[in-house]
Amino acid sequence: MKGLKGKVAVVTGGARDIGRAVCVKLASEGAKVVVNYFDSEQDRDDTLEAIKKVGGEAIAVYADVTKPEDIDRMVNVTKETFGDNVDILVNVAGGLFARKTLQEFDEQFYNLVMNVNFKSMVFVSQAFEALMNKGGSIVNFASQASRDGGGAGSALYSSSKGAVTTFTRAMSKELGPKGIRVNAVCPGMIATKFHDDFTKDEIREKVAASTPLKREGRADEVADLVAYLASDESSFITGDNIDINGGLAFS
Repeated sequence: MKGLKGKVAVVTGGARDIGRAVCVKLASEGAKVVVNYFDSEQDRDDTLEAIKKVGGEAIAVYADVTKPEDIDRMVNVTKETFGDNVDILVNVAGGLFARKTLQEFDEQFYNLVMNVNFKSMVFVSQAFEALMNKGGSIVNFASQASRDGGGAGSALYSSSKGAVTTFTRAMSKELGPKGIRVNAVCPGMIATKFHDDFTKDEIREKVAASTPLKREGRADEVADLVAYLASDESSFITGDNIDINGGLAFS
């Protein structure tokens, strides 16, 4: 991938599933990777081992990315390890947590979903954009749910991801004059623990059968798209929310 060798990349939610695939892909292309993790030291270790196997360079940093003090610490560790410039930020951290209808969720659940999916992306971007120069790239994670409202019980999740798409467009206008690009990816049904936990097998089978390619996507396929958006090969792409769903839905 053109232009990734030697660059510094920060990946939130980088210890498992799509986040891990992104970290490994960027590292395999020569980027120095900061792997943010939150709830699993085993996932952290497995991700670092996978990066080592592809000859990559990485560190792991614990941070609850909904907390400003944790974000600040992650910035400081990044600077101490790789210097004062960050080239790539990938905001993967997010979650559905539970499927709840309008009458089932409360303010606490609302804050959880919105903070993890949207607030974290806003303030991590704010913190690391300050370290970016011309040529920097921010890649956010939205979702197909931001396009179509998501499945049953995911109103807050899909709305939070809709906020990500709008913020992405707004930041592309604000940061473009500085030479920093901002894009988002909108994955559809990707075979990850997310769907293992929250989507019934029969629904997954139905969705896969409705997809022109007749299958779920893979985490490494999403990682390939992220690497492209992070690289110099996409130097004239910004403000875009790019679908990756096997042709199931079009924007």
